[in-house]
Amino acid sequence: MNTLNNGNRKKILFTGYAPVHFLCFLPIYERLARDPRVEIHLSGGFRRQNGDETVHEIKGFYDPFPVDPEHVVPFDRVQDQDFDVVVCAHTSGGLFPRSAKRRVQIFHGVSFKNLAVREKVLCFDLLCLPGSYHAEQFRGQGLIRDGGSTACLTGFPKADRLVQPGFDRAAFLREKGVDPSLPTVLYAPTGGKNNSLETCGREVIGAISALGRWNLLIKPHDHAKNQIDWFGILSPFENDRVRLVRDLDVIDYLRAADLLLTDASSVAVEYCLLDRPIVFIDVPKLLKKVLEQGAPLDLTTYGRKIGSLAKNAGEVAPAIERALGDSDRQSELRRTMARHVFHAPGGAAERVTNVTLHAAGLLPCLPRDVETISA
Repeated sequence: MNTLNNGNRKKILFTGYAPVHFLCFLPIYERLARDPRVEIHLSGGFRRQNGDETVHEIKGFYDPFPVDPEHVVPFDRVQDQDFDVVVCAHTSGGLFPRSAKRRVQIFHGVSFKNLAVREKVLCFDLLCLPGSYHAEQFRGQGLIRDGGSTACLTGFPKADRLVQPGFDRAAFLREKGVDPSLPTVLYAPTGGKNNSLETCGREVIGAISALGRWNLLIKPHDHAKNQIDWFGILSPFENDRVRLVRDLDVIDYLRAADLLLTDASSVAVEYCLLDRPIVFIDVPKLLKKVLEQGAPLDLTTYGRKIGSLAKNAGEVAPAIERALGDSDRQSELRRTMARHVFHAPGGAAERVTNVTLHAAGLLPCLPRDVETISA
């Protein structure tokens, strides 16, 4: 593999430590990989603790994705290289190369927890904000400053597919082994400690399975704080109506679901683009921890108002039944949130690609359809 700059091509590096980080970058990668002016590299890897040292294991990290293996570089080699641009969807400062002329932040979630709205993201030169809601959050926290990071309204590339046509729900569900004629519930909890899967998930799954009224697709978080083998624990629940989701990409599962069951995951906000019912399982300890971390948790603007709230496991199945029977109940607020959070969905990947090319010096100015946010 040639990791040296080939001629005058610009060297662009992506690093991440969780699969969702690359899923957010994948549509940009696909565009950059076709650009002859660019030499693209992928690095990072699974974050492991080796005693007091944090290491990143790249073996297998990019295997599930359609990438050229020649683009994959172990992080220890990246640390000794210089790049024109580094792109990240995380806020960890430990995955930068020796140097990069510009740093671009594309974010990996739009949760109402707002954990990405913090000072540490200002180490990036360009912030690709999902939409006006996040611009307001950053401005409200004093993070948009004269002479600081350039905040751009680009949209959220990961969500582009949610608004694009051509998805065959019935064929997708048949492929996953469930009956498409039944209502389908997707259970996708967040990954923080005291998430709903940890606190009452088995009870909830058992109750839904026992009813037998709906398909239940269960997607454990791909990098939860507590490392628990949920696939092993939950496999006894699998039957012709209950399936564990082992795929990393949740988007087509969101498209197939008639209802989303979650707690505080950013998928709830993404699901608003489909304007379908949501049931939240209450996770008070998790939300208390978010506040203790200093994040601007927002339960007043939208939060869980975009769906129904089940305060305990016993309330979940009745809440699902009510929500499916009155799917328009929070529809107006969901549509409002989608417009507020997502800038021009469907074209975000193209805009973020162009911001990256601008950062590399390949476009003289930011694209016309990318608005910059002033202090």
